[in-house]
Amino acid sequence: MLTHPSHPEQVLFTEPDLHTDPLHPLLVGVVDQARAVLAWAREYLCAPHPELGRKGPVCPYAQGSLDRDTFYLAVHRGDTVDEAELDKVLAGYREWFHHLEPLTGPSAQFKTILLTLPDLPADLARQIVDQTQLRLKPNYTEQGLMLGEFHDGPPAKGGLWNTDFRPLHSPVPMLVVRHMVASDLPFLADDPVTLAGYLRYFGRSGPASLRGQVAAAAQRHGLPMPEPITDVGILRPNTNQGVR
Repeated sequence: MLTHPSHPEQVLFTEPDLHTDPLHPLLVGVVDQARAVLAWAREYLCAPHPELGRKGPVCPYAQGSLDRDTFYLAVHRGDTVDEAELDKVLAGYREWFHHLEPLTGPSAQFKTILLTLPDLPADLARQIVDQTQLRLKPNYTEQGLMLGEFHDGPPAKGGLWNTDFRPLHSPVPMLVVRHMVASDLPFLADDPVTLAGYLRYFGRSGPASLRGQVAAAAQRHGLPMPEPITDVGILRPNTNQGVR
């Protein structure tokens, strides 16, 4: 368990923390939902799916994160949530994410924070999660991060390889923070704001197999190809195909 150095109400849990006695107060009454998220990650995200449309697990990112103990659960309690309040909470976890170890090397790309909203009624959770992700996504891509939306709806976005498949289905509503990687291009290329964030990190340094697509997307939106950032602190190989 990790506690934010400046905001003690913000806590990151790993799997052993879900089985302590006594439980942390944030987990009381919702520990079963937290455990369900871990089971979902192992049994769904880390496994192949017949409707996915490609080989391999639903999310190649998840197993590496779990194996490295950088798969962090956060819990935001309450059966209602104010938009401004949630934005502030997420901003706190986003800034903390930048300072969490590991900060360098290949393992750094596997850090992830899953902010779960276990008390929200399902209909409200779907609305809040989708709207929050849409509203805040550009703020994250500007910093080289991705913000994913998951709930039991599931979210309307289809898979990249099978548009009828809904890969973002989860047992608990949540918003997920992770590092952007080069292969996130399809998630960002249709919007000039998010594409600009992508170009800032991978405009000239992504894999050769994507350079034509990157250049075409930039030209479509009238965006210049900037010089790549060289001090991002981590290596970001094109190994994460994303949940979609």
